[in-house]
Amino acid sequence: MSQQAPALSDPPAYVRALEEKLLGYLPPGQVVLVRRAYEVGAHAHREQKRKSGEPYITHPVAVASILADLGLDHETIIAAILHDTLEDTELTRAELAAEFGESVAELVDGVTKLDKLQFKSRQEAAAESFRKMLLAMARDLRVILIKLSDRLHNMRTLGAMEASARRRIARETLEIYAPIAQRLGMNRFKGELQELGFRAMYPDRHRVIEARIKNTLGNRREAMAKIEAALTARLGAEGIVARVVSRIKSPFSIYNKMKNEHKSFTQVMDVYGFRVVTDSVMRCYYALGAVHGLYKPLDTRFRDFIAIPKANGYQSLHTVVFGPFGAPIEIQIRTEEMDSVAERGVAAHWAYKTGGDQGNAAQSRAREWVEGLVDSQARTASSLEFIENVKVDLFPDEVYLFTPKGRILALPRNATALDFAYAVHSEVGQHAVAARVEKKLAPLRTRLVSGQTVEIITAPSAQPHPQWLEWVVSAKARTAIRHHLKRLQHEDAVELGHRMLDRALDQVGISLEGVPGEMLDRYLAENKFRRLEELLADIALGNRVAEHVAGQLLRLKGGKTRLRVSRTAESIRITGAERGVLTFANCCHPLPGDEIMGFMSAGKGVVVHRLECPNVPEFRKSPERCIAMEWDRDVSGDYKCELRVDIQNKPGVLASVAAAIAESNSNIENVEYQDRGVMSAIIVFTIEVRNRKHLADVMRRVRRLGVVHGVYRHPV
Repeated sequence: MSQQAPALSDPPAYVRALEEKLLGYLPPGQVVLVRRAYEVGAHAHREQKRKSGEPYITHPVAVASILADLGLDHETIIAAILHDTLEDTELTRAELAAEFGESVAELVDGVTKLDKLQFKSRQEAAAESFRKMLLAMARDLRVILIKLSDRLHNMRTLGAMEASARRRIARETLEIYAPIAQRLGMNRFKGELQELGFRAMYPDRHRVIEARIKNTLGNRREAMAKIEAALTARLGAEGIVARVVSRIKSPFSIYNKMKNEHKSFTQVMDVYGFRVVTDSVMRCYYALGAVHGLYKPLDTRFRDFIAIPKANGYQSLHTVVFGPFGAPIEIQIRTEEMDSVAERGVAAHWAYKTGGDQGNAAQSRAREWVEGLVDSQARTASSLEFIENVKVDLFPDEVYLFTPKGRILALPRNATALDFAYAVHSEVGQHAVAARVEKKLAPLRTRLVSGQTVEIITAPSAQPHPQWLEWVVSAKARTAIRHHLKRLQHEDAVELGHRMLDRALDQVGISLEGVPGEMLDRYLAENKFRRLEELLADIALGNRVAEHVAGQLLRLKGGKTRLRVSRTAESIRITGAERGVLTFANCCHPLPGDEIMGFMSAGKGVVVHRLECPNVPEFRKSPERCIAMEWDRDVSGDYKCELRVDIQNKPGVLASVAAAIAESNSNIENVEYQDRGVMSAIIVFTIEVRNRKHLADVMRRVRRLGVVHGVYRHPV
């Protein structure tokens, strides 16, 4: 590679500008290595141009310059200059590692997309590339710093792209990259990414809001100057050394507030914002007292993010006070170090080490977050599902909660006690049954509010059920619940498939155990199954017919008997606990106690019907898909059923019937008027019962009502 990339004696001005920045904080020897990286990158990209017509190498150098402004180490700068070489040039990873070291090669590989692989859609390719980047991030946080800088420069030069590409890239920036920058505490990056994304996505809205901001600020400069002078004077009088700066809202933040809080432009802008930056934590609290002594604070509008930092490491005191011009004033108070972390997040005071020094609070919290993502992606089969989970975790608003021992946990807004249980530990979540919120018993679906102390009550027998997915908002909880349910479904499918195949083999006088191991292995290999369990699950899910599989196994064994579906075959007993692979038909709503049969439906598994279901004659035309079934003695769970109730049409009747159903310990899922006349009406109730006897009890209680003409199971 050294021979291929000649040394350049007189690099362009933009490279010299980068080197001047680097000499401000790096030793000269490392800057020489950066120059060498430029020479290699320029040679590799020599035939390539950007959409704007500039040489392609200008882009990676600009990315490196953004990182140099953050004070990143020479390896990161080198990787930034070479970040597109593996993807777009003939350079190999081995060549990069040989000249610049394994660490640089690892960084470049982490940023490289997966364009070489084939995906079903652009969305799937983007999701898988993002997944790969996050895994690289877990090994080295510098990967995401390069990626964010790459995205920032691309957004700054987005004008050269076509309109459709601009919108797609802008949406991805607003949905993924700006929230990641915020999650990593890099507010300066977040702010610029949001602004550029908003301008590209909605150019007209951006232009109108920007113009109105300029007009409004022109009228308010004098008022802002007076408030700033008053704050500075008061802090000086108290002996607090601090600088006061006014804050101006960006078009994106104004647009978001107008949209999310349903406020007018005037309402959003009618707030003055200032930042007070001092030299120590103690002086922050002194400054807070001085500010509250000058202007009266608004009740309930004080937040202490110094004592309880945000999940991204952000620390500051937030207060809102009554201003002298009738408008509220938002004031943030922080130290210089907190101000640096607020702007740069994980990149503040960067000192990359693999040893004991974990960097600043933002860096250690970022590592915790990324480790959580790695754990999540290991349980998520689909990249698209994983990226949706990550989006959920990137919501900026958070609630801060306490364990009984005083540990602080940050969760997304609208988090429930069940989210909290999974945040404490996955095992706590899996066995949660209830919670104590502020020492009062509460259900797991209870939404939590910042500052609450939460204790989770567990039971060894408790386990997740599908309804839990409706109660959680955090990615960790959602992924863990889905993983558990999929595992349960697989176990149920394997067990049911085993029973179905045993039943089919039994008809010809053999059993699964009677098939020689080598024959079974051959069948699995020919049909591309890695294990017997996969075949059994495939049968239960309706993708293969048990009788066909039995016939193929019999032929492999050398049997001459032709397999026939026997009407006297032993029925498969079900308990209702196999709901991962069994579906109870909506056309007839079978209940425990009914005579039933199963019908194999590809992809859906076994659908259970009542024998008197009007669809059964049609199913009998495909006997290989019909399964003899019966209820076990021990049946669990509640089952849907429809009741048709003929009533007198008068006020209060619906409430009376509903009350009678509830008194019978049955839950009403849906109510629908099927026919409604002047004197009478027909109402269909969808209810949950345990079995036929429970249904009979409900019908008896409803029939006793004087306003009821008749009660029937529906469909009849």
